[in-house]
Order: sequence, then structure tokens, then C-alpha cells
Amino acid sequence: MGAKKRAFKAAIPYTLPICAGFAFLGISYGVFMYTKGFSFLYPMIMSMTIFAGSMEFLTVNLLTTAFDPLAAFLLALMVNARHLFYGISMLDQYKGTGKKKAYLIFGMCDESFSINCTANPPKEVDKGWFMFFVTLLNHIYWVVGATIGGLIGPFIHFNTQGLDFVMTALFIVIFLEQWFSKKGHLPSLIGVGLSIICLLIFGKDNFIIPAMVLIFLVLTLLRRPLEKKEEFT
Repeated sequence: MGAKKRAFKAAIPYTLPICAGFAFLGISYGVFMYTKGFSFLYPMIMSMTIFAGSMEFLTVNLLTTAFDPLAAFLLALMVNARHLFYGISMLDQYKGTGKKKAYLIFGMCDESFSINCTANPPKEVDKGWFMFFVTLLNHIYWVVGATIGGLIGPFIHFNTQGLDFVMTALFIVIFLEQWFSKKGHLPSLIGVGLSIICLLIFGKDNFIIPAMVLIFLVLTLLRRPLEKKEEFT
């Protein structure tokens, strides 16, 4: 069996839960685009090229209002600022991936980051190809879901309010899986604790970026002690 085939087979089980979440959100996004007067080609192409769920929903409003590139840029930066920290933490992971690196950077969404950052594929599986197929499969799930939503939009009418909780539930499952798979829980507790503190200080609409900055700084400062502690547990 070739390296690519082994990596593809190893990646599938990790991405199936993402497929379920992306199916609901992608379809709701495609239907939402239809209700705003766009054909299925718009959600299909936007999901291929933007591949940022929250920003894609917001882009619908940008397309239906006056053109303001500066506001669009600042909005995209604010919504996706967390990816700056994702990228920093994945610098070592993406070393030696060759031509795959460009797509890994482009396709790094929250879900792919969570898997590629923590998953341990079998030793015979090439990690670079594993991360590539995790990213590619998640990308495909989102594109297919958005396209289906755009196609069935003219035929169904339902209230999509609350569907976005699917992804919240998905992240809870991923967090619990990581919690039970690791002996040391201090990094998780630090992340949760700092997030709660920032939520109380900055409010629910503004706490994400300060929380991620604090988590990054604290975990960077504690990196060596945490690594040593993990070695002895």
C-alpha cells in the first residue's frame, strides 16, 4: 500500500465527526445564500476559496451592501485572528511537508487544526500526507455541504436558527477526547481558566482574541516545565 493511500485511510476516521457537523452547517449556509438571492454557484465557489465558515456567513451581508474593502478586510481580520495563533503553533508540525505546505496553510480551519495538532497516526503513516488528507477531507465536506444547500434551497424552507450549535457540540467532543487521551490536564485547565477570566472581563463578543493571546503567552512560558512533566507521567 502506498504512503498516500495509508495516510488517506488513517485520516478518514478522524474527520467523520467533522463531516457530520459540516453537513449541517454547510447546508444551512447554502440555503441562507439562496434566501439572499444567490445561486448555488456562489456558496460552492465561496466555500472552495474562502473556506472560513463564520466569514462566509458574514460575506453574504458584505455582498448585499455597499462595497467597502477596508471594512471587509478589518472584519475578516477580526473574525479570523485566531488563525494567527494556530499558524504559530503549527510551525514545527508543517516542517518538511514540501509542496503540501501551501495547501495545509490555506486549508487550516479550526477542525483541521484540532486534529492535526493532537492526532497521533500510526508509525507507518506519513504525518505530512496524513495532515494533508485531514485538511482536504474537511474542505471537501464543507464544499459539498454548501453546494447541496444551495441546490435544495429552492425546494425547502426551514428555520436554521440553532444549527450553529452543532459545531459547539463538536468542539466539546474534541476537547473531551483530548482530555481522556492525555494524562496531564494542566494545559487544558489553563486554556479553560484563562478563557473564563477573559469572558468575565471583556464580555462574550470580545473575549476570544485576548484569551488566545494569554493562552499562547502562558503556554509558551510554561512549555519546558509542561514538556518535562509530560515525560515523567
